Amino acid sequence: MASNMLVSRRGAGSGRRTRRRDADQARPRTLISPAQLGRPRGKLVYWIVFALVAAGFTLVFLGPLYWMVTGGLKTTQEVVQSPPTAFPSSIHTENYSQAWTVMDLAQLLFNTLYYAFGALAFQLVLDVAAAYSLSKLRPVFGKAILGMMLATLMIPATVLVVPQYLTVLDVPIFERNLLNSPWAIWLPSVTNAFNIFLLKRFFDSIPGELLDAAAIDGASPLRTLRSIVLPISRPILGVVSIFAVVGVWKDFLWPMLTLPDPGKQTLNVGIYSLSNGVPQNVLIAALTIASVPTLLIFLLFQRNIMSGLTAGGLKG
Repeated sequence: MASNMLVSRRGAGSGRRTRRRDADQARPRTLISPAQLGRPRGKLVYWIVFALVAAGFTLVFLGPLYWMVTGGLKTTQEVVQSPPTAFPSSIHTENYSQAWTVMDLAQLLFNTLYYAFGALAFQLVLDVAAAYSLSKLRPVFGKAILGMMLATLMIPATVLVVPQYLTVLDVPIFERNLLNSPWAIWLPSVTNAFNIFLLKRFFDSIPGELLDAAAIDGASPLRTLRSIVLPISRPILGVVSIFAVVGVWKDFLWPMLTLPDPGKQTLNVGIYSLSNGVPQNVLIAALTIASVPTLLIFLLFQRNIMSGLTAGGLKG
């Protein structure tokens, strides 16, 4: 009887130790233990460090934006004075209207939107087709082709500027000069290995039973792509769309080389070309206007960006 009670106590004690060990393993490991964080001094140190880190990151990321917005509201003398002022002594909103008219931002904005959405259309058509074929159609040497595509991501973009420029200057076989044409922006943007990889990873997560059922019903691969795959691929298509538009919007070197005509330049290149003789506060106001669309895109679609990037992470 006594031996049975001793065995049961030992079993209960080992069970408690097992549960405690499992709880310790399930508890996330942190730099500060929960016991130290529960003390008043631990809480004080934690919140001080947290406030300093948050303030530092806020200053690093939002400081240049704040300087740019407020710089467009200052006079020229106040912009160039040293040390700089944190707040404008007097607000001059006319700098923004002057930047809009003097630098012809309406035409530059239209050109940039035209190039950006043209590149978006080509990427959605060709990159989706490439990713779908690599994921579901499984062509011969598909893995080798994907590996070579991903290998291009290891090459710095500046290394490819010269061969791309020579190609655009005299397109092989067609023997056409694409300078000062939107094709010089659209064609290089289509070959985006990162977007193809994102799309392929998402298509890999689509259950094969859906495609098999469509094939049994007599749907062709193109009909399956249009009627089944694309409707459930809206998150990743949104991410690719944002990347395509922002990629063209923020590019500077390539449009400067391929669009020398002032009437066909993008927003960034046009502001740079017209910056000579323009007051610095007006130039900063023009840069602020050029930055607003991309900031709005991020603020409006930041949830879609995160959900689309993680949509193909788990299969099933």
